[in-house]
Amino acid sequence: MNIICCGAGTVGMQAAEALVAAGHNVTVIDLKAERLRALGDGLDVKTFHGSCAHADVLAEAGAKGADMVLASTNVDEVNLLTAGVGKALGAKMTVARVHGSAFFEHRNLDYRRLLGIDHLICPEYSTAMAIASFLRNPGAICIESFADNKIHMQQFEVGACAVGATLARLPLPPGLRLAAITRRGSAFVPKADTAIEKDDVVTLVGNTDVFADGRKLLAGGAPRPQNVVMMGGTSIAVWLCRALVEDDFEIRLFEQDRERAEKLASRLDGVTIFNADPTDPAVFEEERLGAADVFIGLLGDDEHNILACAWAKNKGVRQVVAVVQRPNYLYLLEPVGIDHAVSPRLAVVREIERLIAAGRLRRAAALAEGSIDVYEVHVGTACAVADKPLREIQLAPDMVIAAIQHGAETFVPGAGDCVHAGDRLLVVGARGMERTLQRLFAAE
Repeated sequence: MNIICCGAGTVGMQAAEALVAAGHNVTVIDLKAERLRALGDGLDVKTFHGSCAHADVLAEAGAKGADMVLASTNVDEVNLLTAGVGKALGAKMTVARVHGSAFFEHRNLDYRRLLGIDHLICPEYSTAMAIASFLRNPGAICIESFADNKIHMQQFEVGACAVGATLARLPLPPGLRLAAITRRGSAFVPKADTAIEKDDVVTLVGNTDVFADGRKLLAGGAPRPQNVVMMGGTSIAVWLCRALVEDDFEIRLFEQDRERAEKLASRLDGVTIFNADPTDPAVFEEERLGAADVFIGLLGDDEHNILACAWAKNKGVRQVVAVVQRPNYLYLLEPVGIDHAVSPRLAVVREIERLIAAGRLRRAAALAEGSIDVYEVHVGTACAVADKPLREIQLAPDMVIAAIQHGAETFVPGAGDCVHAGDRLLVVGARGMERTLQRLFAAE
């Protein structure tokens, strides 16, 4: 694909590196010549010096025939204008990174639709959703979402309550499917007579609204963290509070700036706001923060988040989570006791990769150290098995159709459901199924 990256800052550079590594032709536009020289010396990319919001610069860089124009400068308004101009010039897909919730939420105006932009990416929102996901799902080894969060997939170790049961006898709610089992290091797609054994790691796929019931059936009632302490009233904190308060988490948010704390108190119902520093020993003791289930460092300062989380862990907090902008810090955190770390920059790059891969066939996730893959498949018009019920389709024994997206409807199929041209499928099975899937579903 021919991709134009607008902005050679940290995110732009990381995106360019990932795209070049994936075999795409990348052109980078930036106002700073020294950034372009540094990028051009280390990567096989074309560079253009100029303002990416100018139509003549975008046109010269090849926006008319581009598969994607990605706007990731440090100014939201420039990104919106750039993506809009790129679309007007003829780019097939345009993506703008925005930090401001006013642009992303479109409370009063849908900027994406107004400017003709295909996708908006908000790093703060993506980061908050990632943190909320593993707080809601303790013990999950892998968490993925598909079809606009209508379908969830998780890997987790089974509880004693499920050991010995066969799939045929498991009373899984409708809308759920046990898609794979990892046993003693080997993964396989189970059959109806497969019995669950102690220490099995299962992959559960299903509709969001019944997922918790299926997880409880297989894993038992794993305790979920309830008492959450957040440090820093950032935009990530706002998104995260909104996500968690609906699930009855007890949230205490600490913000040292008085004006900001008062503003947050007026905006966040169900959240207790403190105008204080949670790492102040007196505050920590007075509020009994050591008894918290989770401490989350959400400041814009990596070092402060890391040190605060390490200190809170040492003081007795059961689980700590640090937001870290610099991805190279992520590998240094486990030795100092940080349980989870999330990088907004990496969240952006991952979202870009997902958008690029959303064609006829893409590998969406890898399970069990790569021995099981999850694919998203777009059924082609020439599909020979279209309109046939699943029971009549000759699937490989190590393959299962875990979900079907048919128009606005997304569901876990039964044997009598059909695959239609234009549907999107979520398929789980052994690694290396690309050619089989392309042939079976005309997913070229």
